[in-house]
Amino acid sequence: MPFIPTTVEEMRRRGWAELDVIFVSGDAYIDHPAFGVPLLARWLEAHGFRVGIIAQPAWRSKDPFMALGRPRLFFAVSSGAMDSMVAHYTPARKLRHDDAYTPGNRHGARPNRAVIIYTSRLKEAYKDVPVVIGGIEASLRRFAHYDFWEDKVRRSILFDAKADLLIYGMAERPLLEVAERMRSGECMADIRDVRGTCRIGREVPPHPAFGHPLPQGEGVGVREIPTFEEISTDKLKFAEAFRLASREQNPYSARTLLQRHGDRALVCNSPAFPLSETEMDAVYALPFEKAPHPCYQQPVPAWEQIKTSITSHRGCFGGCAFCAISMHQGKLIQSRSESSVIAEIDRLARQPWFRGSISDIGGPTANMYGLACGNDEAMRNCRKESCIFPSVCTHLETSGKRAADLLLKARNRAGVKQVAVSSGVRYDLLERQPEYFRELVGHHVSGLLKVAPEHLVEHVTTLMRKPGGKAFEVFMRHFEDESARIGKRQHVVPYLISGHPGCTLADMLELALLLKGLGLKVEQVQDFTPTPGTLSTCMFYTGIDPDSGKRVYVPAGDREKGLQKALLLWHQPEQRTKVLEALGKLGREDMAGMLLTGYGGAPGGVRVDSGRRAHDIRQGKKAPPAKRR
Repeated sequence: MPFIPTTVEEMRRRGWAELDVIFVSGDAYIDHPAFGVPLLARWLEAHGFRVGIIAQPAWRSKDPFMALGRPRLFFAVSSGAMDSMVAHYTPARKLRHDDAYTPGNRHGARPNRAVIIYTSRLKEAYKDVPVVIGGIEASLRRFAHYDFWEDKVRRSILFDAKADLLIYGMAERPLLEVAERMRSGECMADIRDVRGTCRIGREVPPHPAFGHPLPQGEGVGVREIPTFEEISTDKLKFAEAFRLASREQNPYSARTLLQRHGDRALVCNSPAFPLSETEMDAVYALPFEKAPHPCYQQPVPAWEQIKTSITSHRGCFGGCAFCAISMHQGKLIQSRSESSVIAEIDRLARQPWFRGSISDIGGPTANMYGLACGNDEAMRNCRKESCIFPSVCTHLETSGKRAADLLLKARNRAGVKQVAVSSGVRYDLLERQPEYFRELVGHHVSGLLKVAPEHLVEHVTTLMRKPGGKAFEVFMRHFEDESARIGKRQHVVPYLISGHPGCTLADMLELALLLKGLGLKVEQVQDFTPTPGTLSTCMFYTGIDPDSGKRVYVPAGDREKGLQKALLLWHQPEQRTKVLEALGKLGREDMAGMLLTGYGGAPGGVRVDSGRRAHDIRQGKKAPPAKRR
């Protein structure tokens, strides 16, 4: 199947004089299901729509947005795979100089606040053509939200973009319904009841949602959350609004949410229902070229990273505070069938550039493939953000056998030499998944296994909604024992966050000591970035845990966050000055000798009595050397 048209000439080759829907994207056009716009374009194409893509248009005039003419139905706008502000700026608000979603890794191919700018240009070019916005930027900014880069509360992006409709979450169902209803003659202004969409109510009578049709289904009603004006001036109201909205993410029980903005209001319909296994299979069986559009002369780094990866499922029920998945993909796991995944692997193996290595089989969390709630009634009424925090729900089916069988069959396919799992695993689930654990450690680690404890100090991991240090130490012991049993030298690479709400400088010193006690060095530490729509961002802005109402410490400024990060990178010579400054602020200069010496610090795979070693270091005692297996 040829690429989706990007020029009038490519339209003419298909015999098309006009298009039904034109997508505008902040990413380069890579015809691969890992990218949202090409996936949705193929989805509409499969349902009989004529679609085109304008990728990374020059936004300073309307002309590039007119390259494919006027669509018969609507424009569909996305900033791309990332929020444009996250793509452009570091956690210290410094301008980045690269963009992995652009040919040549070139910065500047999309504007700041891309959804707003793109919509403005489209309205300038074709004032009467409806614009539907979606993707991660629109989805996470659908309510009034805190914007880290301006350090203020902004209105719903729907108001600032002046678009006609917003689709949030995974858009196959709502986008197809909107397109089909418009194809049958409905006007965009009359399409008010599609699940997974938001619109602006032009009048504000007493309620409910201005008397217009609402989505039908179990538990559907209307809930009003604090207004834009209230949350802009009152942080308690901001926390309340976040808490109420986050409770309404289960499509089977969620109510329509209404948030007033002056004399108008955002009306956010209930989430779209998840795709069935059959529907997931149909999406990933679409005729993708699995390559960048041939117009590009330079490689696209994001494509190089994912071209040999396979998506097995969507969603994550982990509910991590800093993660946006629950507000975008949702917590319900949507898995493909085993036959669908294997068929994609076979197609991949036939590619002339494939060399036998699959870089990943997974999703947001690899070992959640095939998992689900075992109680339909409980699932339909559940309002919890996580199925595994603070403990694993009794209704959750946690067997890893289906995922283990998939990996086993994948590595035995013709043409496949190696299958890695690089999308991350929940190590607190692995103790319930012995088959998956053995398959993973035995065949899919490639020397290094990436896991994300994020922190190990209990009160910080509680705010992060993560399992904590004890669970990580148990996992480490099991991983090392299994690696030794099968005779493999393998290591764990932990991903960690500095500067998260609730984390003090003393907590970071504690974490550094715990890591040293485990014999682990880390080469990279993620500075916490307050991205829209997450629980952690709510805590960062308000200083309040919205669930408990308790006050939360927030690291004060870039300097403190830099010192926190330096403590985890104690073994790097360039961090020495900052480490000494941090110890001075804590009045713990006595720890400098212990922390800055070469003691411990193996890259991983060290068998130690980690609790005893960490305790000894904190007490200023010399601990015994780590013993390698």
